[in-house]
Amino acid sequence: MRHNKAGRRLGRTTSHRTAMFRNMVTSFLKHERITTTDAKAKELRPIAEKMITLGKKGDLSAVRQAASFIRDKKVVTKLFSVIAPRYKQRDGGYTRIIKIGQRLGDSSPVSVIELVEEEIRKKEVKKKTTKEVSEISQQQQATGQILESQVSGETTDSISENISAESSEESKTE
Repeated sequence: MRHNKAGRRLGRTTSHRTAMFRNMVTSFLKHERITTTDAKAKELRPIAEKMITLGKKGDLSAVRQAASFIRDKKVVTKLFSVIAPRYKQRDGGYTRIIKIGQRLGDSSPVSVIELVEEEIRKKEVKKKTTKEVSEISQQQQATGQILESQVSGETTDSISENISAESSEESKTE
């Protein structure tokens, strides 16, 4: 039984697997988006998020830990100077995995793993006022008039003039 044995082996030896993930993390942080299989993307996510968390710490020890795993000085400096400050206010969840389908050669499931760019904000529910509701109904009536006129043969210019005249009269009365 595989109790307390987390992680996928991916058909590789331990040394090959660690080297592969070092290369994948380096490419991921360099390009901020890579395409790979689902299993590799799911295994890459926690490693990449740990690197970004190290980047958010920003001290010398964190730089050395990241450099021992990434092994590309330009990518390490990009991590600490560009990527980590972007997620200063975010507590995890820096990556997103999007499934894009099957690979043609061997029909294995393929995904895109990328850095999350936008901030998560709760949408505010806005109730419409009676004025907005009346404006929407006027617009719907106007589009209905345009459709009826096109069927009858009137030009849209004359209808738009009629609609603008009606709306100006209503605004004067308000």
